[in-house]
Amino acid sequence: MLVELFHLLVTPVPLRLRRLGYLRESVLLLSRGRRCHAAWAPHLAASRAAILDACEGLDQTRIAVVLGSGLLQDVPIADLARRFREVHLVDAVHLWPARRLVRTYSNVRLITADLNAEPGRVDPLPALCGGAEVDFVVSANLLSQLPILPLDRPGLLPPDLGGRIVRAHLEGLGRLRARVCLLTDIEQFEEDRTGRITDRIDLLHGVRLDPPDRDWIWEIAPFGEAARHHRLRHRVQAFLNWRTA
Repeated sequence: MLVELFHLLVTPVPLRLRRLGYLRESVLLLSRGRRCHAAWAPHLAASRAAILDACEGLDQTRIAVVLGSGLLQDVPIADLARRFREVHLVDAVHLWPARRLVRTYSNVRLITADLNAEPGRVDPLPALCGGAEVDFVVSANLLSQLPILPLDRPGLLPPDLGGRIVRAHLEGLGRLRARVCLLTDIEQFEEDRTGRITDRIDLLHGVRLDPPDRDWIWEIAPFGEAARHHRLRHRVQAFLNWRTA
C-alpha cells in the first residue's frame, strides 16, 4: 500500500490523464505484476521474443516506437536500444521503475500521450509514429486496454463504443508505413480448480482478428489473486507484421 501511495503521489502525469484514471490503473497493474511475477513470466518472455523476431530483416533501423510501453516488462528494451538509432516509448503514464531503466540508454526517450482514438478524437498515431524515419512500431499488449477507462465513465455510452475504439487503433496501425508488431490479449476466461471454464469475456468487444503468427495463454490472476478457487487467464495473440495479417 505504501509503494502504491508513493507512485500515486510522485509520478509526473498530466492532470487530464490523472483525472481520467490512467495513473491509478498503472499503479494497480504494477502491484499485480509484482504479486504475480512467476505466473506472468512466460507471457512476458513470449512478448519480448515476438517483438525481437518482428524487427528482424528490416531494411533500415532508424526509429522504433513502442505504444503502450508501460513498465517495459514485456519490451526487450536493451535489444531495441542496440538495434535502433532511437527508441521512443509511448504511454499515458511512465512509472518510476521504467523511468529509472530508461536513464541507462542514451538513445531511448519517453513520450507521454493518450493513445485512445475514441470517436470524435484525432488519431494520435500519425504524430507519434507516422514519421518518415520510423521503421518499426509495436503495439504492446495495449489494444484490449484502450476501451477500459472510456467504458467506465458515467453517463449514457454508445453500446458499440468498445468495438469502435478497438477498430480505430487497428485502422491507425494499418495506415502506418513502418512495420507493425501487434501484441494483444483477445479473451479472458475464468477457470476453477478442476479446469472448468466458468466465465468468458471478449476483450476486443466483438472485433475479430485474422489468424495470428503466435498465440499463448497469460495467467493474469492465478488462484488466490482474484479468488481462492478460480484463476483468470487471457489468450494472447502476436502478429509480427500487422500489415500482412
